[in-house]
Amino acid sequence: MTGQRAGGGPGERPTVTGDRPPGGVGRTTMAVVATTGEVLAHPELHEGLLAPWELRRLARIRLPDRRDDVVAARLLLRLCVGRFTGRPPRESDPAQHCAGCGRYGHGRPYLRGRPGVGVSLSHADGLVAAAVGPGSVGVDVEPSTRRPGPLSVLRRLLPEAELREATARRDPGAALLRLWVRREAVLKAGQDGDLRLLEWTDRRRAAMVTVASTAPATTFSVGSEDRFRGPDRGTGSEGWLRRPVQGIGRLGRV
Repeated sequence: MTGQRAGGGPGERPTVTGDRPPGGVGRTTMAVVATTGEVLAHPELHEGLLAPWELRRLARIRLPDRRDDVVAARLLLRLCVGRFTGRPPRESDPAQHCAGCGRYGHGRPYLRGRPGVGVSLSHADGLVAAAVGPGSVGVDVEPSTRRPGPLSVLRRLLPEAELREATARRDPGAALLRLWVRREAVLKAGQDGDLRLLEWTDRRRAAMVTVASTAPATTFSVGSEDRFRGPDRGTGSEGWLRRPVQGIGRLGRV
């Protein structure tokens, strides 16, 4: 992957001209990361927006913090869909389908009636992320302090050459986490190669984020104005991924 420094620090806005053409569907992938608390405090977002099948799934979650994360991720996806389509979150209709068993209610998320639009969501220990865009889309977020491992397990899941490169870095733990988050986002996008990568570390939220998408990606903030802006990041990069990607598992979560 050939990368370059991503433009737009805190307070700077990326170029979003033409992201919503006259058909109401954007040409640019929209992505957002937030804390669970930020989403649950948002005036437009509440559990009443969730579909009955989502509420049934929530009823099976026994840990309150995990339930809050799942609720926040699903609400944030609706907000992201709204920013992409120009419609209010209540008109978003995300669903899930499992290609393996053919059933609905779990598996890869999608938007009903919009077969050319990709959607993705992620949640991890008080952090949530969502992305929506044309073509393939995948997003992943992890706490920046998390460290995947042990290496004996990672060697079964990740390419040896990339592991060697990561462990040779000055901060191997952070490099391994970046590798993990990147490959999770690519896996969620469901496509090998020719994906754009937008990745950054959000220092304010202590989050490491990657967006993998067919189209260029930009971000917006969660707040009273929901302004389009650059990610609240300390370090970031943009680039292309042009090689096949092996499937990997989660960090111990469903």
